[in-house]
Amino acid sequence: MATDKKILTPELAKFEKQTGIKVKLEVVPWSDLLNRILAATTSGQGPDVLNIGNTWSASLQATGALLPWDTKNFDAIGGRSKFVDSAVASAGAAGKDPSAVPLYSLSYALYYNKKMFADAGIAKPPATWDELVADGQKISKNGTSGKWGLGAEGGNLSNNIHQAFVLGKQHGADFFDAAGKPTFTSDGAVAAVKQYVDFMAKDKIIAPGNAEYAQNQSLSDFAKGKTAMVLWQAAATTFAAQGMKPSDWGTAPVPVPSGAPGQDKQVNSMVAGINMAIFKNTKNTKGALDFVKFMTSTEEQKILNKTFGAIPPVKAAQADAAFSAPDLTVLKNTLTTSAAPLPQVAAESQFETTVGTAIKELWSEAAAGHAITTELVKSKLTKAQQQMQQ
Repeated sequence: MATDKKILTPELAKFEKQTGIKVKLEVVPWSDLLNRILAATTSGQGPDVLNIGNTWSASLQATGALLPWDTKNFDAIGGRSKFVDSAVASAGAAGKDPSAVPLYSLSYALYYNKKMFADAGIAKPPATWDELVADGQKISKNGTSGKWGLGAEGGNLSNNIHQAFVLGKQHGADFFDAAGKPTFTSDGAVAAVKQYVDFMAKDKIIAPGNAEYAQNQSLSDFAKGKTAMVLWQAAATTFAAQGMKPSDWGTAPVPVPSGAPGQDKQVNSMVAGINMAIFKNTKNTKGALDFVKFMTSTEEQKILNKTFGAIPPVKAAQADAAFSAPDLTVLKNTLTTSAAPLPQVAAESQFETTVGTAIKELWSEAAAGHAITTELVKSKLTKAQQQMQQ
């Protein structure tokens, strides 16, 4: 949060100087953001402009509270065509005007501590899950070494969903059918969630304390040399803020069953990112559009995405040499070739809450030393599916 404020404040001052429009910045913790936005859609007491996780776009679109990005509104900020198509596709349900515009594009990668790998005699990052478990066990030594192979954030509902969704794709499962109805209890969905939680329960490569971790706590452990690997979206800024040098860590694609990322069962990331939205009831639509135009201008896209370690969704900004660094190349290749969007259904935010909580409860069971059986996983997902239908 402090980093966001530090990065954004000078850019907002630049906008105010150019336009005379003052922007009041509030940085909301990720864990609270969705509930804050949903409350604002109900009360009508929201800000003019807000950042949203792109996976929430269809859910927030369904509330009717956000300004639709029709041709007129897109033209006011430079046109729809300036954005990468896949980034716009994750800004709302298909066939409807998007509810937001892309600001930062992200994907997941595997970050690994080079020294910890070298000390354990591991020559290269894992490409398959079997390799990741084997590498993690060399480091954690069944929980006896004082160090751990992999980090997780059991209390971070969105992160739980992101990992379960990708593993679900690898098991041939989606969490919704073509009609948008939940299919949380399919064999593939159950297997995906079990595989993820078993990294702690069975494989012993995740520390039990991670069951309660919230946003960025796993990155802190990684930066301190307590954990050798994390699955995360752009993390370079966080690592640098915690004292790591770029030479301390490496970046590789998230593992897939075959070791070669791609589509279908070789998907290894959701299409991640941050979008900007405008509340429909704003009393300053012109100023809000001017601000979005500024934030999505080529020059600002270079500055902001470079600083946050993200990929610009604005085509002209992607050409900058800064986005060809090794870690960003992994993220860019993943977005281009092996990422899939989370379901663009109105119930997506409820999916994150219900299934994310089910996985959080399973982490607690694993931390307590309980076996994570298929039956237990299915019962938790059954409860989540029933909550969706209420």
